[in-house]
Amino acid sequence: MRIGIIAALPGELKPLVRGWEPQPSGVRGLSVWKTLRDGHEMIAACGGVGANAALRAFTAAEFLGAFDLVLSVGWAGALVPQMEAGSCYMPCAVIDVQTGERFSSAAGESAVRLVTTPTVADTAEKRRLHESYGAALVDMEAATVARLAQMRDVPFYCFKAVSDSENAELPDLNRFIDVQGQMQMTSFVAHVAVRPRFWAPLMELGRNSSVAARTMAESINTFLTEQTMGDAPLNGAGDQ
Repeated sequence: MRIGIIAALPGELKPLVRGWEPQPSGVRGLSVWKTLRDGHEMIAACGGVGANAALRAFTAAEFLGAFDLVLSVGWAGALVPQMEAGSCYMPCAVIDVQTGERFSSAAGESAVRLVTTPTVADTAEKRRLHESYGAALVDMEAATVARLAQMRDVPFYCFKAVSDSENAELPDLNRFIDVQGQMQMTSFVAHVAVRPRFWAPLMELGRNSSVAARTMAESINTFLTEQTMGDAPLNGAGDQ
């Protein structure tokens, strides 16, 4: 079995791919890792934020071989208070707000729905997304990964860990994301350095993201162990 694991940022994958073998990509902001587990190949890739970056990551990972199973993983924003920061969830469905498409995950017993948007959602947009779609989480890549898996008739799962709460007051991150889906950190740091009101929320975001990445790695590793041992597909494993 060959399993593709697609994320946006290296920090989302760091606890998961520790000890994996880095693969050459030759592309700025595109990272790929590979490992073997009980004869099964795991390939993880991240290419940046957004749909185009997710497509690049998927293509780079698939270059090493066609997938038998695809996972979309990474941080997500909470749309409701019940989605706790640092916790990992397996959505049952992913909704693309740009096209209206709805993709089912193989996590059958989960009741969590995720919406994928083209931009980082602020607090007002989070409220609108929950009211419009009944979703509990928001990200920027899962719908693209789900669509690519569907086109290949490959089972799709989604693991999302909460990095920011539904009412987190963060700076507008969209203005600092370039067309390649990469964060322009120098400009961003200069922007927040003179805006103290964002310091505490950003520190909290960093703490939440670190915990979320570790929690997500634990959930994914449990899932992969059961998959590669030949057990039946998990239904809702990792949900909190």
